[in-house]
Amino acid sequence: PAWLRRLCGQLLSERLMRPSGVQAVVRGIMEGTGAGGSGAEAAAVDWRKCDTVAKILASCPQQCLSLEDYYRLVCPQILDLLHIQDKLTARQFQRVATTTLLTMVKEHPQLAEKHLLQPLLAPLLRCSEA
Repeated sequence: PAWLRRLCGQLLSERLMRPSGVQAVVRGIMEGTGAGGSGAEAAAVDWRKCDTVAKILASCPQQCLSLEDYYRLVCPQILDLLHIQDKLTARQFQRVATTTLLTMVKEHPQLAEKHLLQPLLAPLLRCSEA
Protein backbone atom coordinates (compact mmCIF):
# COMPACT_ATOMS: atom_id res chain seq x y z
CA PRO A 1 0.00 0.00 0.00
CA ALA A 2 1.04 3.60 -0.66
CA TRP A 3 0.99 4.56 3.03
CA LEU A 4 3.44 1.76 3.85
CA ARG A 5 5.82 2.77 1.03
CA ARG A 6 5.70 6.39 2.24
CA LEU A 7 6.36 5.38 5.83
CA CYS A 8 9.25 3.06 4.87
CA GLY A 9 10.74 5.79 2.68
CA GLN A 10 10.48 8.31 5.50
CA LEU A 11 12.10 5.96 8.02
CA LEU A 12 14.87 5.06 5.57
CA SER A 13 15.55 8.74 4.84
CA GLU A 14 15.67 9.66 8.52
CA ARG A 15 18.10 6.82 9.20
CA LEU A 16 20.41 7.70 6.30
CA MET A 17 20.89 11.25 7.52
CA ARG A 18 21.83 10.25 11.08
CA PRO A 19 25.44 9.60 12.13
CA SER A 20 26.47 6.13 10.88
CA GLY A 21 23.08 5.84 9.19
CA VAL A 22 24.49 4.97 5.78
CA GLN A 23 26.51 2.08 7.22
CA ALA A 24 23.47 0.81 9.15
CA VAL A 25 21.29 0.88 6.03
CA VAL A 26 23.94 -0.81 3.88
CA ARG A 27 24.48 -3.50 6.54
CA GLY A 28 20.74 -4.08 6.81
CA ILE A 29 20.21 -4.47 3.09
CA MET A 30 23.37 -6.41 2.30
CA GLU A 31 23.05 -8.84 5.21
CA GLY A 32 23.17 -12.41 3.98
CA THR A 33 24.41 -11.56 0.48
CA GLY A 34 26.90 -14.00 -0.94
CA ALA A 35 25.66 -17.04 0.98
CA GLY A 36 24.26 -19.99 -0.90
CA GLY A 37 23.79 -20.55 -4.61
CA SER A 38 26.52 -21.16 -7.14
CA GLY A 39 29.50 -18.82 -7.20
CA ALA A 40 28.40 -16.99 -10.37
CA GLU A 41 24.78 -16.78 -9.22
CA ALA A 42 25.73 -15.44 -5.78
CA ALA A 43 28.09 -12.89 -7.37
CA ALA A 44 25.33 -11.66 -9.70
CA VAL A 45 22.92 -11.27 -6.77
CA ASP A 46 25.66 -9.46 -4.84
CA TRP A 47 26.27 -7.00 -7.71
CA ARG A 48 22.53 -6.33 -8.15
CA LYS A 49 22.14 -5.64 -4.44
CA CYS A 50 25.15 -3.32 -4.44
CA ASP A 51 23.74 -1.40 -7.43
CA THR A 52 20.33 -1.13 -5.77
CA VAL A 53 21.81 0.15 -2.51
CA ALA A 54 23.93 2.66 -4.46
CA LYS A 55 20.83 3.98 -6.26
CA ILE A 56 19.08 4.42 -2.92
CA LEU A 57 22.05 6.29 -1.45
CA ALA A 58 22.46 8.51 -4.52
CA SER A 59 18.81 9.59 -4.45
CA CYS A 60 17.96 12.59 -2.30
CA PRO A 61 14.87 11.77 -0.22
CA GLN A 62 11.76 13.94 -0.44
CA GLN A 63 11.97 14.67 3.28
CA CYS A 64 15.36 16.38 2.91
CA LEU A 65 15.26 20.17 2.76
CA SER A 66 17.93 20.48 0.08
CA LEU A 67 20.18 18.39 -2.12
CA GLU A 68 23.19 20.27 -0.68
CA ASP A 69 22.19 19.26 2.87
CA TYR A 70 21.75 15.64 1.81
CA TYR A 71 25.17 15.51 0.16
CA ARG A 72 26.77 17.27 3.16
CA LEU A 73 25.35 14.65 5.56
CA VAL A 74 25.64 11.49 3.48
CA CYS A 75 28.84 11.87 1.43
CA PRO A 76 31.28 11.66 4.37
CA GLN A 77 29.48 8.48 5.43
CA ILE A 78 29.83 7.06 1.91
CA LEU A 79 33.57 7.75 2.02
CA ASP A 80 33.71 5.98 5.40
CA LEU A 81 32.46 2.81 3.68
CA LEU A 82 35.85 2.63 1.94
CA HIS A 83 37.59 2.12 5.30
CA ILE A 84 35.73 -0.93 6.65
CA GLN A 85 38.27 -3.37 8.14
CA ASP A 86 36.38 -6.69 7.94
CA LYS A 87 37.49 -8.23 4.62
CA LEU A 88 34.16 -9.88 3.74
CA THR A 89 32.13 -6.80 4.52
CA ALA A 90 34.69 -4.43 3.00
CA ARG A 91 34.30 -5.86 -0.51
CA GLN A 92 30.55 -5.24 -0.57
CA PHE A 93 30.80 -1.85 1.12
CA GLN A 94 33.51 -0.71 -1.30
CA ARG A 95 31.34 -1.78 -4.23
CA VAL A 96 28.41 0.17 -2.82
CA ALA A 97 30.61 3.22 -2.13
CA THR A 98 32.20 3.30 -5.58
CA THR A 99 28.92 2.76 -7.41
CA THR A 100 27.25 5.46 -5.31
CA LEU A 101 30.16 7.82 -5.97
CA LEU A 102 29.94 7.24 -9.74
CA THR A 103 26.17 7.76 -9.72
CA MET A 104 26.42 10.97 -7.71
CA VAL A 105 29.19 12.33 -9.97
CA LYS A 106 27.03 11.67 -13.04
CA GLU A 107 23.84 13.13 -11.56
CA HIS A 108 25.22 16.15 -9.64
CA PRO A 109 28.87 16.73 -10.61
CA GLN A 110 29.43 19.97 -8.67
CA LEU A 111 28.02 18.65 -5.41
CA ALA A 112 29.84 15.35 -5.83
CA GLU A 113 33.11 17.16 -6.48
CA LYS A 114 32.67 19.28 -3.36
CA HIS A 115 31.49 16.55 -0.98
CA LEU A 116 33.10 13.39 -2.40
CA LEU A 117 35.97 13.97 -4.80
CA GLN A 118 37.74 16.82 -3.01
CA PRO A 119 37.81 14.99 0.37
CA LEU A 120 38.82 11.75 -1.37
CA LEU A 121 41.67 13.37 -3.33
CA ALA A 122 42.83 15.82 -0.63
CA PRO A 123 45.78 13.68 0.58
CA LEU A 124 47.01 13.21 -2.99
CA LEU A 125 46.72 16.94 -3.69
CA ARG A 126 48.66 17.77 -0.52
CA CYS A 127 51.46 15.44 -1.55
CA SER A 128 51.63 16.82 -5.08
CA GLU A 129 51.79 20.41 -3.79
CA ALA A 130 54.64 19.64 -1.40
